[in-house]
Amino acid sequence: MKRYLILADGTAFAGEGFGASIIATGELALFTGNYGYQEALTDPANDGKILLFSTPLIGASGINAIDYEAINPRIKGIIAGGIAPAQQPATENLNEFLQEKGIPGIFGVDTHALVRKLVTEPVIKASIMDTDDQHAFDQIKALVLPKNKTAQTSTTNAYAVPNIGETVAVIDLGLKNSLLRSLSLRQINVVVMPVTASAEDIANLQPNGLIVSNGPGTVKEVRAGLAPIFKRFLTKMPVLGIGLGFLALSDYLNFELADLQPAYNGSNYPVIAQNTGRVWQTAMNISQLALPQTIEYDFSEKYYDLHSDLLAGYSFEQEQILATAFNPEGSPGAFEASVIFDDFFKLMNKNAIKN
Repeated sequence: MKRYLILADGTAFAGEGFGASIIATGELALFTGNYGYQEALTDPANDGKILLFSTPLIGASGINAIDYEAINPRIKGIIAGGIAPAQQPATENLNEFLQEKGIPGIFGVDTHALVRKLVTEPVIKASIMDTDDQHAFDQIKALVLPKNKTAQTSTTNAYAVPNIGETVAVIDLGLKNSLLRSLSLRQINVVVMPVTASAEDIANLQPNGLIVSNGPGTVKEVRAGLAPIFKRFLTKMPVLGIGLGFLALSDYLNFELADLQPAYNGSNYPVIAQNTGRVWQTAMNISQLALPQTIEYDFSEKYYDLHSDLLAGYSFEQEQILATAFNPEGSPGAFEASVIFDDFFKLMNKNAIKN
């Protein structure tokens, strides 16, 4: 069945439809990883996006229960060069999954041309439709992209992920299941809090540390709510910011943020640690990084993005601050950066001894 990807600038791309046979609109976004399509499809940080996969073929791994980052994906659609049949008959295939979740897709599209567009245009509104007539273009031009993605994605109620170790409060800006899995493997007792949580709500948990998660929104959306939390807990206990949490923490510390064009979304972004010179292949889903020349802090460690030389992470042991633009848990991606969680755990142990 022929379907069309309609862009707000009047461009149309024809392809073969699969997944759900519905009309969908959203922001076109590039995913650069060569694997991990299920994690990308279910990552809450991709809320509202129509994902364009730069790898030539997806679908061969099928859908597996262990690879869900959220049970209900929030993407609006997917665009791929080609679709492969699942090689593991026991698993659900990609087409069935998309139909079940109400997500449309197109394959056989000129993905190279779309990538070139995304390199030059910051935001591209897009629709998956059955026609490419004038009415379709009028509809996409009238589309207003949502401004409150974090509030829509965050949990509405606090919940526990129990374990036997130290207690960590996690502010959910759109967290991935693999973040909770990484903490559980380290026997950390987690309480997940909504984005609307107050500093008093968190203090009542008597946590040993605080994590501000990744998510789909912008700093502007979360600045007012997180400022009193940072004011109360920074330097008092270890604080780790990841993804959007990194941006929010950097903004609170008055670091200047620089836009990435196109935004980073994939598992192939190398960062280098300034002190050791070691390079990690990391997973990112972020649209900004920090300008290092605007930062006067004497950090214990800095992590630089090798593509842009912008700051993608930092550690400030004296102030008990850790922040990474990349996802330490990978998923998709390598687990090289997972030692960030171990560093955070060490900060909690030091703080416990000090107190």
